[in-house]
Amino acid sequence: MDDTVLLTGAKGAVGTAIREGIGEKYDWRYLFHNPPPFEPDNPFLVGDVTDEELVAEACEGVGAVVHLAGDPRRDAPWDSVLDTNIHGTKVLYDAAVEAGVEKFVFASSNHAVGHFETERKPDLYRTDDDFLLDGSELPRPGNHYGISKATGELIGRYYHDEHGIKVCNIRIGNLTKNHPPKEYERGQAMWLSYRDCAHIHECALEADYDYEIVYGISDNDRKYYSLERAKEVLGYEPRDNSADFTFEGEPKEEVVEEE
Repeated sequence: MDDTVLLTGAKGAVGTAIREGIGEKYDWRYLFHNPPPFEPDNPFLVGDVTDEELVAEACEGVGAVVHLAGDPRRDAPWDSVLDTNIHGTKVLYDAAVEAGVEKFVFASSNHAVGHFETERKPDLYRTDDDFLLDGSELPRPGNHYGISKATGELIGRYYHDEHGIKVCNIRIGNLTKNHPPKEYERGQAMWLSYRDCAHIHECALEADYDYEIVYGISDNDRKYYSLERAKEVLGYEPRDNSADFTFEGEPKEEVVEEE
């Protein structure tokens, strides 16, 4: 990907993982909701993803979009997810299509399938359970935020079929920076490290596909999200595993540190 890449929601956790992990590999343009508390290394705009003029400016001359912006709260009220997450995603797709953007990477969420866990927990989070979601299942959102992410996937389906834009939806798991969450089976099963987060987004920018739904987690010993589609279609090669850490959050001796 030699063209400029627009990154919305660039200040959040996923945006930070991307900026820190692959920030030097692309010609980025950032979109922040509020002025960033640091001086970005790349050009940026500030404003709401629902602002049609701003978003059109953000997409001008862009080859790909990585869309992270939205209300990330699991208990976000309906009015917020409807406006920011759903309508904002539609506004961005409109601008992307108008600008001739080739590829759209959408940050979906584990919450889009949250109710698959309802009758299966806590066994679902343990290594002796073999249940897997692979991205071909219909959504079962666990909250309003999950509804907005499942809707974002459907919006992408429409814009791919209607306009031919390539779309990759990444259902992101439990992103933490230094180690998996302590003594929390669910969080360890769906853990995504920062470097694996950056890597899967790099893969989504580089791979050739039409419309995809993949899961974004590290290669944990116990996982109820399949990584096969991400590996096959995107070339994703996760390096981290929540089982390689003690409950105190320290890596075991055999873990190789980042160079």
